[in-house]
Amino acid sequence: MPVPRPTRRTVLLAAAAATVTTAVGPTSAAGAATGARITGERWLDARTVDLTVASPSVGASLPVRVILPTRYAAEPTRTWPVLHLLQGAHDDYTSWTRETDISAFLADKDVLAVMPSSGPTGIPTDWWNYGRNLPDYETFHVDEVMELLRTTYRAGTRRVVAGVSTGGYGAFAFAARRPGVFAAAASYSGILDTTAPRMPLVMSAIVARESLIPLTLWGASLLQRANWDQHNPYALAGALKGTPLYFSQGTGQSGGAPDNLEGALLEGTLWEQSQRFAQRLTALGVPATTHFYNGGAHAWPYWQQEFRASWPMLAAGLGLS
Repeated sequence: MPVPRPTRRTVLLAAAAATVTTAVGPTSAAGAATGARITGERWLDARTVDLTVASPSVGASLPVRVILPTRYAAEPTRTWPVLHLLQGAHDDYTSWTRETDISAFLADKDVLAVMPSSGPTGIPTDWWNYGRNLPDYETFHVDEVMELLRTTYRAGTRRVVAGVSTGGYGAFAFAARRPGVFAAAASYSGILDTTAPRMPLVMSAIVARESLIPLTLWGASLLQRANWDQHNPYALAGALKGTPLYFSQGTGQSGGAPDNLEGALLEGTLWEQSQRFAQRLTALGVPATTHFYNGGAHAWPYWQQEFRASWPMLAAGLGLS
């Protein structure tokens, strides 16, 4: 679902901050297997670096934000587990650091966090695009970025994934489509059943808002139903067995966010599909930790709370507990 765009004040503050950071020239670090290359590296502070990655799978250069562990420099031979954080719709790779205290939260935790771009729609998937299957943001996230982190920033092989809204979709889609790759997955107000009633319209609206043709995502939801199913966490739910899961969803109605009516309505739109997904997991005997709550909104204050609630599960997946 769409998340609020950055305000003009946020954009101006970000631009001001950029004037006091140090730009570093392209490193040209390459991923041997995938062909992806780091062509730019810009340090925002001692732990945070923005990368520019030339991605063969997307066919473009994309930004990636990385937060290094506090002890990264002090332990030059150590490898680190990886926390993948996925953006929501119509937002960007800076959203987690812009909207939450993620950097401070992770300061005393031995984990490397990565926030790759998912493109303008925030849907981290391989697009059908009339059979061309490009751009492929899933391969960018799961294969290309991870290889570059291993070869350039001492990332280990242990990783977990979490996301908001369309990023919540991505977290569970990645885990289902790549069983065993992620040690845990968390979704906050995610789209977990893309073919539930009204959900194809929601996905089409997200794509159309970025002036893209909805059919280019996965094709027509009826004519290309097999392709939709291959990308739908609900249809792939059986593959999630064995992966620790956390997902949360508010009703967006009674008791919720009178100052954010749009966010409350967006949250309520996803309620029924989240219940269908939970019922599907139960029927398949796939365990999950859920938090369904009255009210709430499709907004960052709720997602930050849910991230903290899911952290013990994510930390266990990372081997930190």
